[in-house]
Amino acid sequence: MADKPEAPNSASELFRQAVGNVRPIQNPKRHTPTSKPAPRPRQQEKDNREIMDNLLSHDEYPLDVRPDEYLEYRGNGVQYKTMRKLKRGEYRRDGEIDLHGMNAVTARRELTTFLHHARNRGWRCVHIIHGKGYRSSNGEPVLKSRINNWLRQYRGIIAFCSATPRDGGTGAVYVLLKNK
Repeated sequence: MADKPEAPNSASELFRQAVGNVRPIQNPKRHTPTSKPAPRPRQQEKDNREIMDNLLSHDEYPLDVRPDEYLEYRGNGVQYKTMRKLKRGEYRRDGEIDLHGMNAVTARRELTTFLHHARNRGWRCVHIIHGKGYRSSNGEPVLKSRINNWLRQYRGIIAFCSATPRDGGTGAVYVLLKNK
C-alpha cells in the first residue's frame, strides 16, 4: 500500500492545500486606496451651516438708530467692570472687519463668515467697522441698524459697544465673544 499524505493539522493548512499555489493578479487599472479618508464631524458641519444660514436675519431691523447714536449691548452675567473695559477699548482685538460701503446682503455674509471664523479660533474681542450711514440712499444708517440687530441675535456674543473715537467712534463696534 502507498503512503497516504498526512492529514492537515489546522484549518489554514487545509485551506492552503485545497487552494494551491496562489499569487496576486497584477492589474494596473485597479485602484486600491492607500489610506482611509479622515473622519468628518458631520454634526458640527450641520450646526455651522445652520448658524451661517439662520443666524443673522436681515429682513426685520429697527430703523430708529441714528448715525451718531452710541450702540451698547450687555448680555446676562457680563460684569460692569468687563463692560467698562470694553467701552474704553482696553481689550486686545484679535480681528477686525470693515463692512462700511457694502450692501446688507454682502455685509451679512461677510459678518457671518467673520464671526464663525472668530469663534472657531477662540478669539475674545473683535472690531467691526460698519460706518455711520451718512451716504445711504434714504439717509438712514441701514447697515448700522442691522449690525445692532444681528449682533444681539448671535449666541456667541456676550457684549458689544460703539468704539472709541480713535477706532471709529459710532461708526464701529467692539464685540466681546464668549470664551470657548
